[in-house]
Amino acid sequence: MSEAAKQIRREYDARLATRGQAVGHCTRTANRISNARLAVFAAGVAAAGLAFGADRIDGAWVGLPAAAFAVLVVMHDRVLTRQRDAERAVAYYEGGVARLEHRFAGRGSQGDRFRDPQHPYAEDLDLFGVGSLFELLCRARTRRGEEVLAAWLLAPTDPDAVRGRQVAVAELRERLDLREELARVGEAVAAELHSDSILAWGRAAISPPSPAVRIVAAGFGMLSAGLLVAWFLGMPYIPLLFVLVVQSGFACLVRRRVVASIRSIEAPMRDLDVLAQLLEILEREHFSSPLLARLRERVEIRGLPASRRIAQLRRLVNLLDARRNQLFAPLGALVLFTTQITLSIDAWRVRHGASIEQWLTAVAELEALASLATHAAEHPDDCIPAIVSGSPRLEASHVGHPLLAESECVRNDVWLDADRRVLLVSGSNMSGKSTLLRTLGLNAVLALAGGTARARRLELTPVFVGTSIRVVDSLQEGSSRFYAEITRLHRIVEATREALPVLFLLDEILHGTNSHDRQIGAEAVLRSLVERGAIGLVTTHDLAITRPGPELAPYVTNVHFQDHLEEGRMHFDFQLRSGVVTKSNAIELMRSVGLDV
Repeated sequence: MSEAAKQIRREYDARLATRGQAVGHCTRTANRISNARLAVFAAGVAAAGLAFGADRIDGAWVGLPAAAFAVLVVMHDRVLTRQRDAERAVAYYEGGVARLEHRFAGRGSQGDRFRDPQHPYAEDLDLFGVGSLFELLCRARTRRGEEVLAAWLLAPTDPDAVRGRQVAVAELRERLDLREELARVGEAVAAELHSDSILAWGRAAISPPSPAVRIVAAGFGMLSAGLLVAWFLGMPYIPLLFVLVVQSGFACLVRRRVVASIRSIEAPMRDLDVLAQLLEILEREHFSSPLLARLRERVEIRGLPASRRIAQLRRLVNLLDARRNQLFAPLGALVLFTTQITLSIDAWRVRHGASIEQWLTAVAELEALASLATHAAEHPDDCIPAIVSGSPRLEASHVGHPLLAESECVRNDVWLDADRRVLLVSGSNMSGKSTLLRTLGLNAVLALAGGTARARRLELTPVFVGTSIRVVDSLQEGSSRFYAEITRLHRIVEATREALPVLFLLDEILHGTNSHDRQIGAEAVLRSLVERGAIGLVTTHDLAITRPGPELAPYVTNVHFQDHLEEGRMHFDFQLRSGVVTKSNAIELMRSVGLDV
């Protein structure tokens, strides 16, 4: 472990200890307040008995323990809030330590809902699932944040967008306090924020409430309230009764709109506080990277932050809740309280509802960038890839598999360009051929998402990654493994017709057929790919494939992994070497498990 990595671990350990102490302090304080509440309650009961039962003290003394109890309730709630906040911080750093110790599998969000067997590389490269790249990366706690990060991993974007993300990731990499705060709020969001309901409410097309209707509703409310006061002062009730009759007719005219408005706000209303918290974090930060600065600008409307807009809506929703109060309900009906509030909520939705998606997306992109930044901070020896232009190229120095522990990760140098378009990788079983393909594929995906790569240096042109590594047959579709593989190969070849050049990663190409057909088919596939400007790697056990025809040979370089037998056991160093492998370990492996060969 490098000194930079050790420093990250020391920082996490120190913060974990501090947050753990805060949890302990809050727990002890909460227990003391609970005991105090019990004592004050007992004192209140005793005072009530003395005042109203024994008539020994004045009844006013009961108010003292009642007031003290109310204060203790507020204090207890605040302490519990701080305790939950500290507990979420502890969980955040415990997760960080687990990742540093390579114990992350099964602890985080695995992104299973993004799995697609038809995707050109997601299944082969372990993008989703237990121990996947997504589980290693994802620190987002909103569904929207997870969706943005998954989208970045599933499809390349233009080089300028990637470079913009890289600058943002580099800035957030140094903002540990901000990343912690997002995670602490986000833990609550995971359980509470239902972005779909908020978006549906904001997107719904409604007609703006007529200013005249709002004026009439407010006028009726003020008139009814004034006549009620006048009646109490001795004026006849007839004017009040007449106004109430007319007002009831008006309420019937707008009743359908009022009921629809109340029903539509009930689902998203509980998430408004959480959304406001996330927006407030984004609003109060000052960023130097253009992408983060744009995200911050997107949550402001004419100079007023989005969190303030949300707070306005939250106040209206809280007022709307007052209609359920049995003491207030009669007065509310008298002044058309519910009608006036729902018309105000509708007016807010007309003005700002369409902006909710923009606000949620800004928060989600911040979460996705923070996820990439956290990974970059926790792997300080990883490089920031250079996204270059020109003919298809991939140059990786000291590149390793991002999902392997650093102590187990063997590094290699790999490069592909216009002259060296194909690496034919030969080698024995378990020597590292498939791992090499996943190593390059995962680092290319990370690079094109805007993240750091497990390499000393990585230069890459934008590419479309196409893989054929974990191909299986399908009983449901009635297809064999060989048919599934050639279908996948066809899709990769067809992808060369698109704008981006293809980076192909083909494991044991066409090994489901005989050697004669395999050699002819493999050369035809590779020739098609090379002629269309693709670059990539192919692994094989069939040494006949390592001798391509004259048309293909100038673009093909043979490399291999090797092994050796020592005291009856196979040993691998996983180092890539030039040339074709000169021996096989299949017989030795069969003998090592007890087969009589």
